[in-house]
Amino acid sequence: MLVYEGIKSEFINDVDLGIIADKIRNKYIEVIKRRPSAPEFNSWKNSMQYMRGVLSDNEIPNNSGIAIEYNIPPTGCRIDFMMSGYNKDKSNVIIIELKQWDKCTEVGEMDGIYKVNTFTGGGLRDVNHPSYQAMTYANLIRDYNESVQLKDINVIPCAYLHNYYFDSDDTLLSNNYKEYTDAAPLFGHNDVLKLRDFIKRYIEDGDDGNILYEIDNGRIRPSKMLQDSLTNMLKGNQEFYMIDTQKIVYEYAIKNAIDTVAHNTKNVMIVKGGPGTGKSVLAINLLVELNRRNMTCFYVTKNSAPRNVYSSKLRGEYTQTYINHLFQSSGNFIDEERNKLDCLVVDEAHRLNEKSGLFQNKGENQIKEIINAAKFSVFFIDENQKVTLKDIGSEDLIKKFAKEQGAGIYIYELDSQFRCNGSDGYLAWLDNVLEIRDTANFNIDGFDYDFKVFDDPNEMRKAIEEKNEINNKSRIVAGYCWEWPTGRTRNDSNFHEITIPEFNFGISWNLESGELFAIGENSIHEAGCIHTVQGLEFDYVGVIIGDDMRYEDGHIVTDYHKRASTDQSLRGINKIAREQGESVAQKIADNIIKNTYRTLMTRGMKGCFVYCVDKNLEKYFEYKKNNI
Repeated sequence: MLVYEGIKSEFINDVDLGIIADKIRNKYIEVIKRRPSAPEFNSWKNSMQYMRGVLSDNEIPNNSGIAIEYNIPPTGCRIDFMMSGYNKDKSNVIIIELKQWDKCTEVGEMDGIYKVNTFTGGGLRDVNHPSYQAMTYANLIRDYNESVQLKDINVIPCAYLHNYYFDSDDTLLSNNYKEYTDAAPLFGHNDVLKLRDFIKRYIEDGDDGNILYEIDNGRIRPSKMLQDSLTNMLKGNQEFYMIDTQKIVYEYAIKNAIDTVAHNTKNVMIVKGGPGTGKSVLAINLLVELNRRNMTCFYVTKNSAPRNVYSSKLRGEYTQTYINHLFQSSGNFIDEERNKLDCLVVDEAHRLNEKSGLFQNKGENQIKEIINAAKFSVFFIDENQKVTLKDIGSEDLIKKFAKEQGAGIYIYELDSQFRCNGSDGYLAWLDNVLEIRDTANFNIDGFDYDFKVFDDPNEMRKAIEEKNEINNKSRIVAGYCWEWPTGRTRNDSNFHEITIPEFNFGISWNLESGELFAIGENSIHEAGCIHTVQGLEFDYVGVIIGDDMRYEDGHIVTDYHKRASTDQSLRGINKIAREQGESVAQKIADNIIKNTYRTLMTRGMKGCFVYCVDKNLEKYFEYKKNNI
């Protein structure tokens, strides 16, 4: 998704006329669906003047392609500046990461992390080495853009710090980062001639922007899924490039873990992030690296679905004892002695419970027990994904127990999007539509995310089944408005618990025996619930929204009375209504029901198809999809 596109001569003319920043801003609003901040606008005015100077060379073809602010699917990352052209008939694209730094300070003992006073950040910020950032962006384009692969387009990254004067022993040029600077050369204020030569090395003939057009319109290859890459990750192979805040949080976590264990202290790290910010990928990377550094480290999650999928994927490569040891339930630390373990990495920490055990009658508090058991514990959390009354994981509660146990507290936040094809727009739109939080109320036309509303559940099922034929990575899920009976029917896909009689539609809840829902060959013919899919991801997801969420009198309304009697996620809500009043119960249930559908509707990385039992809700979604 390009914000500005043209050729060199047009770009230079726009800069000379003083309208380049205005053109970028106007297109930015149209494409990104929000107004840029004043610092962003000023950075364009500043940096584009420098790029105009670099390109003021007759040997750089006037019809070379120029693009500014390219959004990289399937992420929320944007490339500052791109050029395209040919060299001996070879198609080349140069990506240039522009920085307005004038100085920086290396953060010790961390790979390529710096503190800079940025023009756009309003103060000191932790940032990645510019060459690392450019290198990872180039790798993302190579990995996910089919045109780059099929048409053999060469992607060449570099970074240009146009306000920066390099010293002879500058930390940015240290041998520690040779891997990065070799992959993405670094240019400073005095390196205009070097940057020109670098560009001319790859662009001898112009292409009229055709190569950039191929990239912008290239089909996005299916994203890697954590469950498919787990085996290679545990073997130490790099499967995912950590970008932006992911890399920063990873480096801080490693440093904090090393310092904590070395000094025999106790520390807690809280990592906040919404759907698709890479929490689980980061958690597994930490698990691998901390174990590689000979620390006792386990991956912890309350939800059994991802643990079961991981176990299935690793079977045959590792013993079941090793797998069970590495991936632990959140209720396993009730009797663990204090500081027995070096590190615990807790994914989906918002799903933690107070009590443990089958009857929820063991232990005192899972958060407290985890902090007690490990010298260093990392909690990955998104409080908008709490989906049951028993989910007690929160930033405040983690901090409370950390303070009680004398632990230091570190808090970080992830912001780079990977799910939903990197569309921050879809996620913001969904929060707005579900009335979870106010966001810019725009439509989602133009975003590279496939959202469809169906008026017939059979048509939705057919569409999801067709997507699933590609790679078995699409699934149907439903809200918990249909009973989940016990007995022999739970192993019979021909027995349909979920029925919509007016359409002669029926489907069974995911079966209790045989294949795992997320990866089974036949589970496309079943419907999963929130507990089956939370913490996992698919290419496409089809969501059946039951009568517990409707559209009435101009607003989304939820109705916990429409939940199935077998639904355990709201067990106890009637008691709350009796003791504290219906309004209190309704407010609690409203959050849980909306969070449930928000979570279900963000499981698909490429698309979400929706069928609503309530026809008013169907019309509302269709309207909000197409109208501002």
